[in-house]
This record gives sequence, C-alpha cells and structure tokens, in this order.
Amino acid sequence: MKNIILVGFMGTGKTTVGAHLAAQLHVPLLDMAPLIETTEKKSIPQIFADHGEAHFRNLERALVQQLAPTHGSIISTGGGIVLNPDNLSDFAQHGLVACLTATPQTILQRVRDDQNRPLLAGDKEKQIQALLAQRQPLYDTIPFQVQTDDRSPQEIAQSILNEYHQQFG
Repeated sequence: MKNIILVGFMGTGKTTVGAHLAAQLHVPLLDMAPLIETTEKKSIPQIFADHGEAHFRNLERALVQQLAPTHGSIISTGGGIVLNPDNLSDFAQHGLVACLTATPQTILQRVRDDQNRPLLAGDKEKQIQALLAQRQPLYDTIPFQVQTDDRSPQEIAQSILNEYHQQFG
C-alpha cells in the first residue's frame, strides 16, 4: 500500500482523520509533530523557543526525507510542511497527498484552547488569518483538496479512501 499523506493548515483535522484512516486500514499513523518531539525530547513550543522556526523546519525536512519513501502508513504532517515545496514533491512520489481545508472560523474554534501552537501566540484569530493568507497559495498547489467544515472524521476519511482507490486501485 502506498502512503496517504495528510497536509493542511493547523486545525483542519489531520491527526483526527489520520487516526480514523489508520484504524480503518490497520496501518500505522505517523504523526510528524510527536515524532519530532520524541526525537528531540522537547515539545514543539520548546523547540521553537530554544532554536527558532528555521531549526524546526530543518527537523521537519529531515523527517519528510525519512518517511516519504516508506509504504503502508498514514502520515499526518504539520501545517507548515508546505513552506518547502520539496516536502510535497517527495510525498507525492510515494502516495496520495490530501490537503484538508477549513474556514478560519472553524480553525479558530478547533484550536482556541490549544496551548501547543507556537505560531498562534497572542491574538489567535489574527494569527490564523495572517498565516492562512500566507500559506493558502501553497496549499492550493495540492490537487486533492478535502473540505472538513461540518463533516465527521469518518466522512472525510471515506472521501480520502475513495480518491486513493481511484488513483491506486
């Protein structure tokens, strides 16, 4: 089985939908954020505080290079994975890249109480709008888009599986 790679802005449902897909397909969910935290023995906010975003993006890139050529996994990426186009290119060679989308209002509702998002320090609503505006053109380059507003994780997972079967049989 080729990988299914979930990409999208924070709060679009990558980890939740990934867990549903992994359980349904009986394959591992490789969630990049916890993998980086385990390797670094630090939380994502602590990595950002100690070493900055550029260092985190380098860790993320190294993990993409490690995970992309594997098979039979659901991979949940961080929202900033699109900042390096090589990440998407590497993943697309080895599986289905699905971009999960949601409105800024839905994203804010989902991440409002989450303290583990260093890029949302301060006014979360303003930060979401600014980051989304910056990254939207990058997300838009991904051919397969799945809107997640007002849909259950099961419905979203089924849409992704339908596309996977269309592409890979």
